[in-house]
Amino acid sequence: MARQMKFPRRAILSGTALLALSAVFPWTALAQVAQATGKTTNAAKPKLVVLIVVDQMRGDYVDKFQAQWSGGLKRLVQEGAWFRDAAYPYAATETCVGHATISTGAFPAMHGMVANAWWDRAAQKMVTCTADPDPNAKNIGYAGTTPKGADTAWRMAVPSFAEELKFQTSGATRIVTFSLKARAAITMAGHKADAATWFDGGAWVTSSAYGVQPFMEEQAKSHPAKADFGKTWSLSLPADAYLYGERALGAVPPDGWDLTLPHPLRGKTGGEPDGSFYEQWASSPYADTALTALAENAVDELNLGKAAGTDFLAVSYSSVDYVGHEFGPRSREIQDILVRLDKDLGELFVHLDKKVGPGNYVVALTGDHGVVPVPEDMQKTGADAGVLHLPEVQERIEKALESFNYARPAVMRIAGSDIYFAPGVYEKLKSDANAMSAVLDAIRTASGVEGVYRAEELRDRPATQSPSLRAFANSYFPGRSGDLFILPKPYWLMDGTPIGKQRSYGTGHGVPYNYDQHVPILLMGFGIQPGQYFQSVTPADIAPTFAALCGITLAPRDGHVLAEALTQPAQARAPFPPTRTKPAAASAPNTKP
Repeated sequence: MARQMKFPRRAILSGTALLALSAVFPWTALAQVAQATGKTTNAAKPKLVVLIVVDQMRGDYVDKFQAQWSGGLKRLVQEGAWFRDAAYPYAATETCVGHATISTGAFPAMHGMVANAWWDRAAQKMVTCTADPDPNAKNIGYAGTTPKGADTAWRMAVPSFAEELKFQTSGATRIVTFSLKARAAITMAGHKADAATWFDGGAWVTSSAYGVQPFMEEQAKSHPAKADFGKTWSLSLPADAYLYGERALGAVPPDGWDLTLPHPLRGKTGGEPDGSFYEQWASSPYADTALTALAENAVDELNLGKAAGTDFLAVSYSSVDYVGHEFGPRSREIQDILVRLDKDLGELFVHLDKKVGPGNYVVALTGDHGVVPVPEDMQKTGADAGVLHLPEVQERIEKALESFNYARPAVMRIAGSDIYFAPGVYEKLKSDANAMSAVLDAIRTASGVEGVYRAEELRDRPATQSPSLRAFANSYFPGRSGDLFILPKPYWLMDGTPIGKQRSYGTGHGVPYNYDQHVPILLMGFGIQPGQYFQSVTPADIAPTFAALCGITLAPRDGHVLAEALTQPAQARAPFPPTRTKPAAASAPNTKP
């Protein structure tokens, strides 16, 4: 596969063009003019930009659980700007996609990260969004570990905000990211960073694209994950404080765990740390605490927020996602892990106050996607809910094509909503109306299917009144996306488990319904006007908002500046109220089905 870096050429705006921006953001435009002309101004910028992504953080969790928070999540709600109607306007609501969208300000149709993994037509195999085929790229483990693979951001087709910040400020920015997942740490950082770290098989890992950091080596040696072996995750609140029963219906916990709290971290056998222990650890609050400690250590050791430029720190907390997949959104585990994350974030913000100064940094918190309720749990309400078995859909397609003399396998892979045909099959189908009709009918009549779309309907993001068609179009990237796309019925979980086997998880995400699209956006700190805001926005608006505060511009983007939440100098301040009840112009079409 050829390496193709699809970066748009970075052009420096003229002073005239920059001055034109002053009608909206006078302080930002002046800062950009100073950058372009070399003249200094008194325009202030944050010393540190902090991005926090809570993996699988549904938007309704804030309303449900905030009364029990006392730390960082509570502080964000009370002292920050809370955008209550934030949602992803695309179909591919997955981790890699969401983090790339937050990082770049673009939708997958532009940044190219269309899924956590997709079918590579040239290589005829599945590839992860961060897998790098360059033989010179490799992953590097801390504390003497030797991880496999090579992960970089080379498939991300546009630069991240952090990259642009570093590029446009002559390299003064330090970029530091952490997560349990490579696809989160890497997409938040972009193609180059000072430190991008994730967790893999019991070890903290980075890539040759980013290099190693001495403080990470010391942290990995002195505070390894296995130090939490033998601990127990117990309820942190009285039992009557939880909204749901002690046993989540339809839950599928990790090996070695029961269906109810407390959950011991002792692996499969209880003897010593094994693979099951590390899965338990990743699904526990102790992993969130470890990520918080890494972030605080990075601030201390790299003196983030104290250099001449604006630094960038990002943390993606992955454990909520693992817990949500296992126990579902209506579980004590979700409620409890957010209570504990609230405390970790409270400690992180206190640390930033002390080291950087409370007025010197800006924070954005959001989620990369939501989650559908566990089907078995949803069914007991009387709703039409169930499991859409993708292997059965694939078999229906194969049988439909038998009478048209198409060789098996006609379908190479169904990955999420995307159906990938064998080489040449889809091109033949497009000129074979009867066979195409048979395939579409076979899909539409499968249990749990709401509709199906063709790739040619999605190209170039056509104008449409259909929310679901628009969502799939915003996700479509030629060459990587499928040939056909399945839209499940609401509350139907798409499942790729082989026929005859039990699924290994409780629930999932990845469709254009509000339970997967709706996430919170919370901003706090430098340049932010506190309040609650009700206009329709998307997480792609975070990067442009950061860019406005830092006086830089971005590559082609889909997001917009969240102007109402930005404070302005007294002489230029517009009379924006802290709370809006009338929607402002939406930053993207509303895609709620």
